[in-house]
Amino acid sequence: MKQTPNDVDLPRPKIEFPCDYPIRIVGDAADDFVAAISQVIERHSPGFDTSSIRLSDSRNGRFQSLRVVIRATDEAQLDALFQSLKATGRVHMVL
Repeated sequence: MKQTPNDVDLPRPKIEFPCDYPIRIVGDAADDFVAAISQVIERHSPGFDTSSIRLSDSRNGRFQSLRVVIRATDEAQLDALFQSLKATGRVHMVL
């Protein structure tokens, strides 16, 4: 099988910290989803501006997607945040 350029593992782009870092979080729709996710983000990014959250519901209303921007300080912060979000049991994807 011939490899195409899309089949090759490309290195992740280097992020220069600190920076504003956009994150998309997808989970099951619930009245408290935004509040619960905001609490997790605030633990890892103190001073997080909750007014910057952009919420979208899926077409059938089963899922919600949050778009946020945090001030990222280093790779360890991002890794810890992603793990905490997944550990809630309410998050399906973090992009």
